[in-house]
Amino acid sequence: MSNKGFIFDLDGVIVDTAKYHFLAWRNLANSLDIDFSEKENEQLKGVSRVRSLEKILEWGNKTISDHEFTALMAQKNEEYLAYIDKMDRSELLPDVLHYLDLLKEKEQGIALGSASKNARRILKQIHIIDKFEAIVDGNDVSAAKPDPEVFLNAAEALNITPENCIVFEDSVAGVTAANRANMISIGIGDKEVLGHADYVFKDFTELSEEFIDELINRKN
Repeated sequence: MSNKGFIFDLDGVIVDTAKYHFLAWRNLANSLDIDFSEKENEQLKGVSRVRSLEKILEWGNKTISDHEFTALMAQKNEEYLAYIDKMDRSELLPDVLHYLDLLKEKEQGIALGSASKNARRILKQIHIIDKFEAIVDGNDVSAAKPDPEVFLNAAEALNITPENCIVFEDSVAGVTAANRANMISIGIGDKEVLGHADYVFKDFTELSEEFIDELINRKN
């Protein structure tokens, strides 16, 4: 059996922390008298904290001082972390744990490749940090997705060539990053949105063990 690298994004793939980002950003926007709905939230997925706040200010046509900008970013993060610290294993998305265990059993490389600076904290909180051989998160990279840096670093940490890596992603930018890294991209979510991925599944319940075996045994 060949050794492949399976790289997982975090938000929207392993857990749905997007809802907590949404609540924290909405509270922040509302405190500035700016409307914020699911529609705006979609545009912040996979986007850095700085850029997210810039976008919210643009939507509201507001300008604030650098000092206030920094303070608001810190406030948003603290609120988000307060939600995170209440998480437990029940927040794992369906069947994710099954496939992490299956890949471990099959002695495949398993890494996390996430833009989140809180990735390790979340993995510890839901008790699955030991499932990953390598973790590359927002603290380890300088370029955000769609730049492939996060996935290339994860492949390097696993000591597996990019073309032998498979990426699970739920965002357009993430799938693009995986494609640019010359990896197999698997979109988790909506086919309409993630159509540029090599494969798309609604969630992990749609995957099969046969499909995983096929990926493992595939010759490049």
